Amino acid sequence: MWAAILPRLTGSAKVVTLRSTLVNRDLPVDLTRRQLLQAGGAAVAAHVLGPDIVSAQETPRRGGVFRIRGEDATTGFDPHLVANHHRIATNLSFTHSRLVKVKAGPSVTPGTQPLEPDLAESWSQPNDRTYVFKLRKGVRWHPKPPVNGRELTADDVKYTYDRFLQVKGNPNRSTLGHIEKIDVVDRSTVKFTLSEPFGWFLDYLANTVTWIVPREAVEQFGDLRRAEACIGTGPWMLERYEPNTRLTFVRNKDYFVPGLPYADGVEVTVDEDPSSRLASWIAGKYDFAPEYGQCVRRLDLPVAQQRRPGLRTQDFVVLFGAYTAMKLDREPFRDVRVRRALGIADDWKQILETNAWSLGKGLPNPAVPAALREWAIPIDQLTPTGRRLYERDVPAAKRLLAEAGFPQGFKTTVEATLAWSPDYVDALQVTMSGWKDAGIDAELKSKDFGAYMATTIYGKFDKLGHGLRGGSPIADITLYNAHYPGEPLNASGVDDPKLNEMLRLQRRTLDVAKRREIVFDIQRYLAEQAYYTYGPSVSTVAAWDPRIRNFAPNIGHDYGGRLMAAWLAK
Repeated sequence: MWAAILPRLTGSAKVVTLRSTLVNRDLPVDLTRRQLLQAGGAAVAAHVLGPDIVSAQETPRRGGVFRIRGEDATTGFDPHLVANHHRIATNLSFTHSRLVKVKAGPSVTPGTQPLEPDLAESWSQPNDRTYVFKLRKGVRWHPKPPVNGRELTADDVKYTYDRFLQVKGNPNRSTLGHIEKIDVVDRSTVKFTLSEPFGWFLDYLANTVTWIVPREAVEQFGDLRRAEACIGTGPWMLERYEPNTRLTFVRNKDYFVPGLPYADGVEVTVDEDPSSRLASWIAGKYDFAPEYGQCVRRLDLPVAQQRRPGLRTQDFVVLFGAYTAMKLDREPFRDVRVRRALGIADDWKQILETNAWSLGKGLPNPAVPAALREWAIPIDQLTPTGRRLYERDVPAAKRLLAEAGFPQGFKTTVEATLAWSPDYVDALQVTMSGWKDAGIDAELKSKDFGAYMATTIYGKFDKLGHGLRGGSPIADITLYNAHYPGEPLNASGVDDPKLNEMLRLQRRTLDVAKRREIVFDIQRYLAEQAYYTYGPSVSTVAAWDPRIRNFAPNIGHDYGGRLMAAWLAK
């Protein structure tokens, strides 16, 4: 299938043959990209996609089990020791809670992130550096040793954030690095004092790495990697973990929101093969589409709708997209002309046209992913120099390389993991082919997922690193964390004094409209500097069984938050 790619891609490969994951179709297995587009695009266009509409008179129903094709917890269950990636955060979203969370449901537009209370009953902000949270009373930990269902208190909140800031190796630490001190005012009140105003503070508290965790579990197990340590206050409890096979979650009858969750359980099946998981979904094994975010590739949608009548669907632009990091302290990437040549040579439109998820639908990404519709600058608002990165021009890329001293191009290496998905592999192939057209001959060095997540994302690569970004739906993540000196996720090694001041300023700005103006200016500047280059984000289709009520997709890893108030109708 698509599980492998040639160690080194050569030639311009204007038309590349790939394998489709077609199920019960009268179509050949090997198709060109153009044939795939023609076969799938017209059929998809015939379907009208819209959000789930729930009758106001419909009464929620208790019972049933949500069946999901999900992710194996390959890096364990400790949210403080790894980056915010889908293989951990989606699973912890069923079992854990935060102080605040992103609102879910059909009333929320995908790409927006309205906040609402979670463990916090309410909060206040006495001044621009202080936040006081009143906790819900009667919240209990899961009835599992060593916590055994005791009541959650403000001490647990303080312990969690102290650990978040102090545990060695937390790549997310700086997201809450403005915390100066945490005070337990009383059993149900906790006060955060920041070192300076921080406009993203509440957004980060709602991020899917800031789960509240129990001290006893850390003390008994040393950390929270083991399944036995997966103890939270969330709507479901982890009952069983079978590595590489499934995770079984059961309803937390003592959950602090009365009546919720409606479903008795969630069964997450691990299936890394796109053909297999598509076939299983079409056969009725899953209640939701089998790709990340409960999505179905547009190429596969027509046959799914034929085989599963009444599917609910909704279009939205995904948060994730490819990025290329480059060693700025090494030749040839010290030269901005080389960096710009990389961007100009890439063909983001072809990536969308040949991607089975999108079939031509999607958006180019500036430094802030386009899915964050309130914060991503429209490409036409970039400077002329910045806009050129999104206008593929191979002759211009060659001229830039010649001006930088590489009239014949150059050879380099690019490190990546092919474990993201076969569709990612396909997009990487298009990108490397585009570079090759301009004279940038990149040799692929593939890593397994664990090794990649432990090295490449932190800048531990030789020349180029390529991957997917989009774990956290917060604009500041893609700006500060990827560009500020000393940040673990600053993979390119950016150190730009002018940019540093802009990054600090936007963080200190509490007025949202003014902060947005600064964020837009930062994106204009970054497009000119090309410290990273970005692939597009696809516009995809989420799909779910018509029996599922009160559900809607959104960006981010919070599967549990979006399923908590959903139910299975008869």
